[in-house]
Amino acid sequence: MSTDLDLTAAEWIRSSYSDANGGQCVEFSRTFAQTHDTIPVRDSKAPDGPTLIVSATGWSLFISTLIRGEFRAA
Repeated sequence: MSTDLDLTAAEWIRSSYSDANGGQCVEFSRTFAQTHDTIPVRDSKAPDGPTLIVSATGWSLFISTLIRGEFRAA
């Protein structure tokens, strides 16, 4: 998988799990799933910072685990 994705056209969505007070803000973009089979993820407070690139399958499994309540912060 290439790490040189052009993310300038990414349409970012703030996670519904993000804190409404400006903390713990995670954004992701679905626009790459169809063409690159990846989901870029970033910290919305640092949009020019690093972006984590996750496989679409891995992202789906992660979200499913959150929804089922199987992942809990310590």
